[in-house]
Amino acid sequence: MKLSEFKARLARHPDLNLRFHLPNNQMIPAHAHVTEVARIDKRFVDCGGTLRSDAFCRLQTWVADDTLHRLKAGKLLGILQTAAVILQTEDLDVDIEHEVGFISQFPLDTLDASDGELVLRLGERHTACLAEDRCKPPQSVKPFNSQAIHFKPSSSKSNGP
Repeated sequence: MKLSEFKARLARHPDLNLRFHLPNNQMIPAHAHVTEVARIDKRFVDCGGTLRSDAFCRLQTWVADDTLHRLKAGKLLGILQTAAVILQTEDLDVDIEHEVGFISQFPLDTLDASDGELVLRLGERHTACLAEDRCKPPQSVKPFNSQAIHFKPSSSKSNGP
């Protein structure tokens, strides 16, 4: 989801508490809050040698002992407006960083009002080869199979020591 759409949806429901729904159908505790808003700029070279870049808006969540804490959509919208100076554009994809035994990043898929809460449904991210046309062998070429090679015994006799 793009930051512009995310902000518009937050603005429609400023008084609703936010809930984060993980891809495994578990919910992040209701008292989690966003501790950081960042613009992440990634510059890299893919396996085919192409220089690439990407940028996105990352929201980092944190669950503390303060179980009474609740983050409302309007509060997060205010934080995002303050962060506009570093985000520079609203044409960024939004992802959520959360610790689930280890730090993970999840793309924000949908945002829906449900049962008096604004539920942020998080998706999965997968790795992929960005240069398949340069890295993968053509379909007609079979991979080398050393077990398919059969050696014939030599018919010439060797003169050993």
